[in-house]
Amino acid sequence: MRFIVPASLALVVVAATVPLQAGQSAAAQAPVTFAKDVAPILQKNCQTCHRPGSIAPMPLLTYDQARPWARSIKEQVLLRQMPPWFIDKNVGVQHFSNDRSLTDREIDTIARWVDAGAPQGNPADMPPPRQFAANETWQIGEPDVVVSLPKDLIVKAKQPDQWPDILVDPQLTQDRYIQGVQIIPIKGYPVIHHIRTSIVEPTDASRGSGQTDDVDDLELGEQGVFLNEYALGKGGDVFTDGSGRLIKAGTKINFQLHLHANGKEDMPANVKLGLKFYPAGYVPKHVIASMTVSSPQVDLRPHADNVRSDGYKVLVRPARILSFQPHMHNRGKAECLEAILPTGRVEVLSCAKFRFNWHLNYVYDDDAAPLLPAGTVLHAIMWHDNSAKNPFNNDPDAQITYGQRTVDEMSSAWLSWYYMSDEEYKQELAERRARRSAVTTSSN
Repeated sequence: MRFIVPASLALVVVAATVPLQAGQSAAAQAPVTFAKDVAPILQKNCQTCHRPGSIAPMPLLTYDQARPWARSIKEQVLLRQMPPWFIDKNVGVQHFSNDRSLTDREIDTIARWVDAGAPQGNPADMPPPRQFAANETWQIGEPDVVVSLPKDLIVKAKQPDQWPDILVDPQLTQDRYIQGVQIIPIKGYPVIHHIRTSIVEPTDASRGSGQTDDVDDLELGEQGVFLNEYALGKGGDVFTDGSGRLIKAGTKINFQLHLHANGKEDMPANVKLGLKFYPAGYVPKHVIASMTVSSPQVDLRPHADNVRSDGYKVLVRPARILSFQPHMHNRGKAECLEAILPTGRVEVLSCAKFRFNWHLNYVYDDDAAPLLPAGTVLHAIMWHDNSAKNPFNNDPDAQITYGQRTVDEMSSAWLSWYYMSDEEYKQELAERRARRSAVTTSSN
């Protein structure tokens, strides 16, 4: 099947309520209440952020907390702005292990609740309060190495957002394969929007960073090769048996943090990165790697919208793509990743809108992760918006080109993946087709 994507990538989602079943009138639908219907949705999808001490501007744990925001909640979920999950649901792979989006039925439930006047319902129908794990909880098991920033970052009460890159040496003396990796905020949880770590190998660690000096005498770094990301609601990464990430002796870890003020003066912020290794000497069957499919040819003229750039990467052997993460800056608008197969057929793998406040990594389900033959060309298509319509653009009169700084632009798809043998690729492809055929047969 070939998916055709217009150059402008009109990814605006027009939300609609779930249609009634045949013979069912609107009056016949059961009334929707907060206690019975809406609270479970908020618990599952929203309260990780919307609770005291977390990053969201208001808690949504109780009816009294949620009721004043009812109309705003409806608007945000209808536009699919909240919960943050920007995958286009009309093309490409739709099954992700970390999908936080609402279903159409959940969106319809919230809309009908608001339209009915946002009734509370019977308090006895409320589900038990959700229990949240402590912020400092290792989900990967006890790590073998823990790395923190050498000093706290101090966030002022009203300072602008910051995105410092900080290079830390974990003192690795031998090559090891990573089985699990996780980032945990240990100070300043409410002011840490997200954290991304990257591997900077010894041959790369001496390159210049081009970063600002907002963090005093910390060693400033650069992004390197993507390792792991922390965002609210996202836990650690544990690789399946037989697969892992290689980290070489002498490698440094780059921490890139998004910090934002929360009104409290001199808030200290720090994090720790845990690495859990396979036993020394163990080499997994599949070595997971990260790559970018990117284009440095970014040239955004003043007030220009839908400015497209393209990047390409050839797979020299069969491969499984594990995750897709668009990466741009404030003027980023949307991104697609497609596979140009050796036969000439083109398949869209994923498309997503982009919001710089939410650097989301979309992790494919095992049975949905793209399996691609040797010779496939991965094609990333990126769009930017340098117009005044972009609410994140503070200077539409500027001409913007490629660069590392936040005020510059980037144009990349970050992918995690691993190569497979020809025999393994054919076998796994046949097994996947057999499973899908069995599901189709059983549903008929």
